[in-house]
Amino acid sequence: MMSSSPVASPTGVPARAAGQTSGAAHAPGQQDLREPARAERTFEGVAMRIAVVGAGGVGGWLAARLAAAGRDVHLVARGTHLTAVREHGLTLRSPAGDVTVAVPATDDAARIGPCDAVLFTVKSYDVPTAAAHLPPLVGPRTTIAPLQNGVDAAERVAEVVGPERVVGGLALISSGIAGPGVVEHAGGPARIVLGDLPGGPAGRAEALVRACAVPGVDAQHDTAIRPALWDKFAFLCALAGTTATTRLPLGSVRSCPASWAMFRDLVAEVYAVARAEGIDPGADAVERTLAFVEGLEPHILASLYHDLVGGRRLELDALHGTVVRLGRRHGVPTPMSQAVEAILRPHAERASAPKASSASSGPR
Repeated sequence: MMSSSPVASPTGVPARAAGQTSGAAHAPGQQDLREPARAERTFEGVAMRIAVVGAGGVGGWLAARLAAAGRDVHLVARGTHLTAVREHGLTLRSPAGDVTVAVPATDDAARIGPCDAVLFTVKSYDVPTAAAHLPPLVGPRTTIAPLQNGVDAAERVAEVVGPERVVGGLALISSGIAGPGVVEHAGGPARIVLGDLPGGPAGRAEALVRACAVPGVDAQHDTAIRPALWDKFAFLCALAGTTATTRLPLGSVRSCPASWAMFRDLVAEVYAVARAEGIDPGADAVERTLAFVEGLEPHILASLYHDLVGGRRLELDALHGTVVRLGRRHGVPTPMSQAVEAILRPHAERASAPKASSASSGPR
């Protein structure tokens, strides 16, 4: 979703003050997925089983890269995407190198069993239903990393599995489903950032970062994960709000003074809400974010834009809906976020109607 720039922090969000491979454990299909993988599929000398719940742009990318690097990966997917992965393997197309890997895939997490780590990568609106897949994957030492857009995914998942198992996380990548069994990375960064949450066990996030640090995945640890989540949130709300309402890419937004002012206002509103929530993004948060965005490729579009033009469900509630809701709670004005929500709400309601498909293949 974004690319590196001179003002980027190690996490790839605005800085706060402070060769091709393939591999498979076994062919996809109907076999018992709880069978042990190859003996060499270990991490730091210890067998590690990783489940990826959600096989879209983020989950498919991670599953492909981890499997290609020899990790013991199991995928929870659905529909024609699941069928294609079982029959032909999972393909990732990327400027960083294409891979096709055989990944055990199922729509029933109970067939996988307890794992050491779970990367939870479904769309934000699917969290309540997809979280039902989590309990069968949980063992005594399982770490779960929600990677949804927004700022409350960890809390929502913790309600199902307990806060002691959950770490904070975010994904920074422009990727999406290009067809059944195929995920495409459009370019730019391919990064996840994880961090332990306040009050939770220490060290879980850092251990998972080390496990995920494979070719093609820039896995990073952030000791201040909550501010990092709000940094991404501010950027994403502005990018999504401007590219979806104008139906134009970032470069066009930047070159139009009125649209660029809108971008700035959206960023400022998110940070104002963040401060009301007890998050200190730094006094220069808005300028820092704008400087970062000025260095990004002009062709960038948010996933909200792709889902909008594709007639798919929108993550409006997780983005601008959250800004408006929290703003009202704290008495923080959010007029630009309210305008974006009002413009896009009819599209969101139409796409969420029973006759509409809930599948989403837009990049996150």
